[in-house]
Amino acid sequence: MPALRDLPRTAPATTVIASICTVVFLVAALQARSLTDVVWDSAVGASTVLYGPEVYGAGYLRALTAGFMHLDITHLFLNMLMLVLVGAEVERFIGTGPFALAWVAGALWASASVLAMSFTTPTAGASGALYMLMAVLVAIASRRSTDLRAPLALVAVNVAYTLLSPAVSLWGHLGGLAAGAAMAWPLTSRNARTRWITAGAATVAACVVIWVLTIPSTLPVYV
Repeated sequence: MPALRDLPRTAPATTVIASICTVVFLVAALQARSLTDVVWDSAVGASTVLYGPEVYGAGYLRALTAGFMHLDITHLFLNMLMLVLVGAEVERFIGTGPFALAWVAGALWASASVLAMSFTTPTAGASGALYMLMAVLVAIASRRSTDLRAPLALVAVNVAYTLLSPAVSLWGHLGGLAAGAAMAWPLTSRNARTRWITAGAATVAACVVIWVLTIPSTLPVYV
């Protein structure tokens, strides 16, 4: 694995995403004057977190921005560690452009899942997109004809944690994982055009689903 200092060169999109997440968190933490509760006491946090009743209208962008906002310093650290370890590997395999677009698709599908299944639960974090990447990592191992046990174990452990922990976004994680499973094989194709089309189609489809979930006739009556 390339050294961490080479990350901006070997995985630029991963570097940019990690940097944005870190900067957004630091700004929110400064506004909230806290490292452990940064969302609701911060203008940045409160305006970026995914919250169903706020998504309708001008808030559609929350479906994406929530993927860059983290609840506390531990949440940020664990997600950025996973991003550097898994995201960089996936980016090097599928290419920076398709990776960046796939990341957006993973974040949007995670948000779509939350909006569909837990509309009024505030959600934030890159975890949904990270679960998408874990599914893609399994496909990469298969493409390389390497041992699948390690990536499958990574997925299994994280799914078990999701199911057992009440503090995480169940639907966000499962939505990201499902999106990754659907994209994984074509996204790891040797054909660059196939990778681009896969990531682009997944992104467009997620946008359509989020729009459908938040049109007036489908909103819960309490919104």
